Amino acid sequence: MLRILYTFFICLPVFAFSQNKDLFLHNIKVDVVYLASDYLEGRETGTEGEAMAASYISRRFFDLGMEPKGDEGSWYQEFPWQRKLNPHLNTPENIKKGTGRNVVAYLDKGAENTVVIGAHYDHLGHGDVPGSLHAGEAMIHNGADDNASGIAAMLMMAEVLKEKPSNNNFLFIAFSGEELGLFGSKYYAENPTIDLSKVNYMINMDMVGKLNEEKSLAINGVGTSSAWPVTLQYIKVDDISVVTTESGIGPSDHTSFYLQDLPVLHFFTGAHEHYHKPSDDVEIVNFDGIFSVSKYILAVINSLDDKGKIDFIRTKEENKDQKVSNFKVTLGVMPDYVYQGSGMRIDGVIGGRVADAAGMEKGDIVVKIGDNDVADIYKYMEALGKYKPGDKVKVVVKRDGKDLVKKVVF
Repeated sequence: MLRILYTFFICLPVFAFSQNKDLFLHNIKVDVVYLASDYLEGRETGTEGEAMAASYISRRFFDLGMEPKGDEGSWYQEFPWQRKLNPHLNTPENIKKGTGRNVVAYLDKGAENTVVIGAHYDHLGHGDVPGSLHAGEAMIHNGADDNASGIAAMLMMAEVLKEKPSNNNFLFIAFSGEELGLFGSKYYAENPTIDLSKVNYMINMDMVGKLNEEKSLAINGVGTSSAWPVTLQYIKVDDISVVTTESGIGPSDHTSFYLQDLPVLHFFTGAHEHYHKPSDDVEIVNFDGIFSVSKYILAVINSLDDKGKIDFIRTKEENKDQKVSNFKVTLGVMPDYVYQGSGMRIDGVIGGRVADAAGMEKGDIVVKIGDNDVADIYKYMEALGKYKPGDKVKVVVKRDGKDLVKKVVF
């Protein structure tokens, strides 16, 4: 009975704003459509498209009644960045430098501590930024899921939290430079515009626009505070099921705050075949999913509101079975990180790579590589670490309940 009552009360604010779902969905769609439009040309850090996106986000913050909390009372915090044009050259001519900008807004609730809520808004421009998986002529990478979806979720949460009493203040940050290597979040964490000792915890949303039919939501960083596992077990929103990992280190902006000894959570609806490609556009986005994920995070925030400042725990940075550093080969697939069954389900196959040549398809579940059973994504990574280029091996995949043997050459 206690658990039932606890679940009811932490979800009560969700019920209160759900009656405005149509309005929230409208705003989510408008935000994603604008940020992922060709007009912004992929929002590459340091470009006019990035500046236009930053201006749009700051205007949204202004309309929502937030306070600017960037440099010198502005909405923006500028930071330097640089990247190699050719990763194999170390000459000065090979270094491209520039300036990016974070968009920073504050919601003052008169509280002692502050919750940081962040999402990055930059993307890959025309695909000439390292990380693009597009082969062929340059094309605009609009990044609708990565990460216009996270910005839309953050803005919805700002709108809800503005009207709700709270024992925490809220700092909202739209980061740039994430795709180049977390430049914006690292700069903010090292040059904060508020006192970081008063930060309670940090929430990061990166790619929350593809909630699948199973409604699986990945939550990373659960080991960074003892409060997270206790809280998450009681959150029940829209039949969402969660897949958690403990480490505070990951390829997104929460890492920068974890390295400042702050509890973090990273919310992620999974990788997919459109990741870092021009096809990551508005048409693939699950807008209802963004709404549900936003409600879920708001329920987490609400459930911790009267708990004071939560503790910080430093996590093991690598799963002992996750020997990613040993990778010398790859199948050329996009793993389904939110899959909860046995094996490693393929969420996308990269054309022209090993899996494609072997006839593997999206939805196939890798259950064995050579003599190595694949129970989950960690065992999949461990198995890959045992091979080198040129090795020939049989890979067993399940498709429609049947085992298929695929011969691959790494």
